[in-house]
Amino acid sequence: MEHFNMALVNWSRAQFALTALYHWLFVPLTLGTSFILAIMETIYVKTGKDIWKRITKFWMTLFGINFAIGVATGIILEFEFGTNWSNYSWFVGDIFGAPLAIEGIMAFFMESTFFAVMFFGWNKVSKGFHLTSTWLVAIGSNLSALWILVANAWMQNPVGMHFNPETARNEMVDFWAILFSPTAVNKFLHTISSAYVLSAIFVIGVSAWFLLKKRNLVLAKRSIVVAATFGLITSIFMVLTGDESARQVYNVQPMKFASMEGLYYGENNAPLVAIGFFDRTPSPTNPNSKEWAAKFEIPNMLSYMATLNPHAFIPGIHDLVHGNEAHNIISYYDRIKMGKLAINALKEFQLAKKAANDSTAKTALKTFETNYKYFGYGYYDNPHDLIPNVPLTFYSFHTMVGLGFWFVLLFILSLIFALKDKLLQKRWLLYLALWTIPLAWLASEAGWMVAEFGRQPWVVQDYMPTLSAVSNIDHTSVMITFFLFAVVFTVLLIAEIKIMLKQINQLKDGGHK
Repeated sequence: MEHFNMALVNWSRAQFALTALYHWLFVPLTLGTSFILAIMETIYVKTGKDIWKRITKFWMTLFGINFAIGVATGIILEFEFGTNWSNYSWFVGDIFGAPLAIEGIMAFFMESTFFAVMFFGWNKVSKGFHLTSTWLVAIGSNLSALWILVANAWMQNPVGMHFNPETARNEMVDFWAILFSPTAVNKFLHTISSAYVLSAIFVIGVSAWFLLKKRNLVLAKRSIVVAATFGLITSIFMVLTGDESARQVYNVQPMKFASMEGLYYGENNAPLVAIGFFDRTPSPTNPNSKEWAAKFEIPNMLSYMATLNPHAFIPGIHDLVHGNEAHNIISYYDRIKMGKLAINALKEFQLAKKAANDSTAKTALKTFETNYKYFGYGYYDNPHDLIPNVPLTFYSFHTMVGLGFWFVLLFILSLIFALKDKLLQKRWLLYLALWTIPLAWLASEAGWMVAEFGRQPWVVQDYMPTLSAVSNIDHTSVMITFFLFAVVFTVLLIAEIKIMLKQINQLKDGGHK
C-alpha cells in the first residue's frame, strides 16, 4: 500500500461522499412525492373536486423545487467518476457505463418532457393527458433510480462480467444477470420503498404543521390520509425488502454483515444485537477484548435473519480474517497471497504477449484465471486493512432499523386518527410527526452509510480496492474542490429549505371544512 497516495484516496472519497450525501437529500423526496402527486391528481380527476387540484398543485410546487436541485447535484456526482475515479472508470467502464447511459436517457428525455407538461400544462392540456404526464414523471424518475441502483449493486456484487487480461478491463457478458441479480433487485426495491416512506413522512409532517397552526385544515387532513396510507403500505414493504437485503449482504459481503452486527467471533445460534453500545473499538486479534459496554440481544435471531435457520453458524470478523477450516472459510491472509499471484501473473502475461512468448503467456494466464477471484486482495499486505469501520457501520445500521419501525408506527397512528377525524385533538402526535421529518432523512442517509462504508475498502467487491480506483491527480486540487462543493451544496440546501418554507407559509388558507 505504500506506493499509493493515501491523501489523494482519502480526499477523493471525502469529496464523493459529500456529493452523494447531499444528492441523496433531494432524490428520495423526488422519488416518493412524484407518486403521491400522481395519486392525488388521480383522485382529483375521478372526483372532479377542486380541493384535490389545489392539494396536488401545492405539493407539486414543493416537488419542483426539490427536483431542480437534485438534478444539479446528480450531474456533479456523475462527472466525478471521470475526474476523480478514472482508474475505476477504465477498469469497469464497459459495465458501469451502460446503466448510467440508460439512466441519462430516462432522466433527460422521458422525465424532462413530461415534467414540463405536468408543471406547466394545467388548463393547457386535457385532464387525462395531464394526469398521464404526472404518472409518467413518477415512473420515469423511479426508472432513472433503477439504473443508478443497478450500477451500485453491481459494485457490491459484480456478476455478468469477464475480465479481459489484454486490455485489463472488465467486459459485460450478461446484461440480464447484472439487471436481475438478487442484490440489484433488493437494492432497488428497498431503496425506493425507503424513499417513499421519507416522502410520506414529509407530507404528513408539513400537514401536521398546518393543523397545529389551524390553517388549511382540509388540505392537511386529506394529505395526511393519502400520505399515511401510501406510507404504511410502502413501509411494510420496506421492512420486508430490508430483511431480504440483509440476507443478500450475508451471502455476498460477509464482512459487511459482520460489521453491521458488531460480530467479531462467529457462532452457532447467533443472537441479534437489537441495541448495543461498544465499550471501545474492539480488536479481532484479541479474544479477551471487551467489545460491549451494554447490549440487548434476541437469541438465535441473527442466524435466522441471515440463513432462515436459527441454529446456523454466522462467521465473525475474526473468522473472515484468520479463516475457519471447520466452516470452509478462506482467511484474508490466503486471499492476499492469491491476489498477489493474480496481479503478478497479469503483469507477466502482458509482458509475454508483447514479447510474443506464447508459452509463458499461456502459463501466466492460467495462474491469473485461477486466482482472479481474489485479485483485489493482492493490493494489501495487512488483512486488518480490509476491515471496515465497525462502530460506524453498526450504529448506522441500527439507527436505520430502529427509525424504520418508528415510521411504521407513525403511519398507523396518523391513519387511525385521520380517519376518525381526531388529529386536531392529538397535538402530541402532530408534534411527533413534525419532528420526524429530519429523522426520515437521518435514517435514509444512515442506510447509505451502511451500504458504502460497510463495503470498504472495496469499490468493486473483491476485485478493485478504493485506493487503486482514483485518478492520478494532485490531491490538493481534490481538497480545494471538496471545500468549494461543501460551500455550494450547503448554500443550495439552505436556499431550497428557505424557498420551501416560504411556499408553505404563503399558502393561503383554503377553509376549515
